[in-house]
Amino acid sequence: MSTVEKKEFKSELKQILNLITHSLYSNKEVFLRELISNASDAIDKIRFDSLGNEALLENNKEWKIKIIPDKKNNTLTISDNGIGMSRETIMENLGTIAKSGTKEFLEKLKTAEAAFRPELIGQFGVGFYSAFMVADSVTVISRTAGEKSSGVQWVSDGQGEYTVEPAEKELRGTDVILHLKEEEKDFLEEWKIRSLVKQFSDFIEHPVVMDVEKEEDKKKSVAEETLNSRKALWLRSKNDVTKEEYEQFYQQISNDFNPPAKVIHYTGEGMVEFKVLLFIPSKKPFDMMFGEPKVGPKLYIRRVLIMDHCEQLLPPYMRFVKGVVDCADLPLNVSREMLQQNPQLEKIKNNLVKSVIKNLEEMKNNEYEQYVSFFKEFGQFIKEGVHSDWTNKEQLSELLLFESVKTEEGKFLSLPQYAEQMPSEQKEIYFLTGEDRETLLHTPYLETFKAKEWNVLLMTDPIDEFILPYLTEYKGKKLIGADKAELPSDKEKEQNEAQKIFAPLFDAMKAKLDHVKEIRVSSRLKESASCLVNDANAMSANMERIMQKLGQMDESKKTERILELNIEHPVVIALRNIFEADANDKRIEIYTKLLYDQAVIAEGSKVKDPTALSKMINDLLLQTASR
Repeated sequence: MSTVEKKEFKSELKQILNLITHSLYSNKEVFLRELISNASDAIDKIRFDSLGNEALLENNKEWKIKIIPDKKNNTLTISDNGIGMSRETIMENLGTIAKSGTKEFLEKLKTAEAAFRPELIGQFGVGFYSAFMVADSVTVISRTAGEKSSGVQWVSDGQGEYTVEPAEKELRGTDVILHLKEEEKDFLEEWKIRSLVKQFSDFIEHPVVMDVEKEEDKKKSVAEETLNSRKALWLRSKNDVTKEEYEQFYQQISNDFNPPAKVIHYTGEGMVEFKVLLFIPSKKPFDMMFGEPKVGPKLYIRRVLIMDHCEQLLPPYMRFVKGVVDCADLPLNVSREMLQQNPQLEKIKNNLVKSVIKNLEEMKNNEYEQYVSFFKEFGQFIKEGVHSDWTNKEQLSELLLFESVKTEEGKFLSLPQYAEQMPSEQKEIYFLTGEDRETLLHTPYLETFKAKEWNVLLMTDPIDEFILPYLTEYKGKKLIGADKAELPSDKEKEQNEAQKIFAPLFDAMKAKLDHVKEIRVSSRLKESASCLVNDANAMSANMERIMQKLGQMDESKKTERILELNIEHPVVIALRNIFEADANDKRIEIYTKLLYDQAVIAEGSKVKDPTALSKMINDLLLQTASR
């Protein structure tokens, strides 16, 4: 005579069931992932136990997890031929949650944002109870391996009580039968089941099957079909994976139809073993061209997708990297907050970052043209890393590429290459920032460098301005702006003497100019009459223009500049002669403003009053023409 026992859940489990059923609707699809994972674990358990007792297999070792949608009865069944559960086991596993860190889980579940809660379910090992998000009641029928005479049935509506009674079950294993809520009938649709298995459980080792209706020659039949690929490439040796398989998998996880530039496939060891399969793209994928891509690879634990983007495994500047990390030993019974501080995750992250940088270095050294192509697409992210990743800043700086005065348009130079080509008398690395190469090549700032035949890096990417404060030197060589005031001169004594001689004129000129800190004799100008420069630590003109475009700077906050004059230029000589003849000559103000405005234009900025500049030029033309 069968006896039905009615039991109450432990009080803490009641709270969890209430939270699960009322707080997790945003991502309720997670229930299928959890039930399939439980079924897979049950199969793994019988496989292990049968090694010492083959009789447990009962001639049934065609491992599979079967999904059975029943639209007529509105039920969804997940069935396995795993280890099964006895009455005692089912009471322990489905009536309590003592092993799952309940109090901590409850606190995190209450406070976590809705989008993160399903991940908490998996991490705390309470995945079975997620079934109540979609089911009014759940029936579990199970029989333990080797116990052919007795099975057990567990039933609950998740409201606080459950019943347990004996049951007949022909095959070993467990059937979890979900009596779906009226509004959850979508989970009986074939397309929906396929989609969820593909998303979360595609790489489960055991087949996930379902009976599917086929039609051939106008005859309908039902056949069992495997829904998951089971091809977890990252668990295989890289020698056993073909290029085509890598590319197909990359396309699958990235939605990018271009082949990757680099495949990173290895097993990490140490305190924890983990499998890594990462891809460095060759072109910007769709999600990077439209919108901000999410950071981090997919995190799997024993082939089961836990997080689509694990931000704790890669820094934000490596958001271009796609791939998978599978860590079998990573503890699941931790909160999301604790996951961020988990020392194992931090060690894995450090390992991944070093591996990505190492592979980029190898590409740069051995496949330079391919690296150049990569850098054109993703160089801004490497520069971002120089700004934010102090640990790896030096290695990242060696990955940077820039055009230069001596490179052809579209060709690049790295910092190591620049340093190697420096003449012995050159002690610093010089650069110039601006909007485009053509403008920079025609600025007066380069005149002295061209005369010395020294190279200058041309930085035309807006992000360059933001990384320069963090890239102040390379291998002991300072990086100095070619438009900064402090430049080496082999005629310093003569320059100081000239400064004294021209001081009265310069004072008179400064009185007629706004935003000029001082006027000085230039050592850099060879052909041009004037240029504007900044102190060594001041904001560059290019940075000011960027900030203005961003609405972060108005005219009144612009840096006071230094006006440098070429005292050997005919215009400056003429101006000095006029001043010495008559310090009150009106032409002094006109020439002063012309020299200033032409310096503004030469640096790539806009003059404050274009109309006034045009008038001055026209007046000078008329004076010349009338002579």
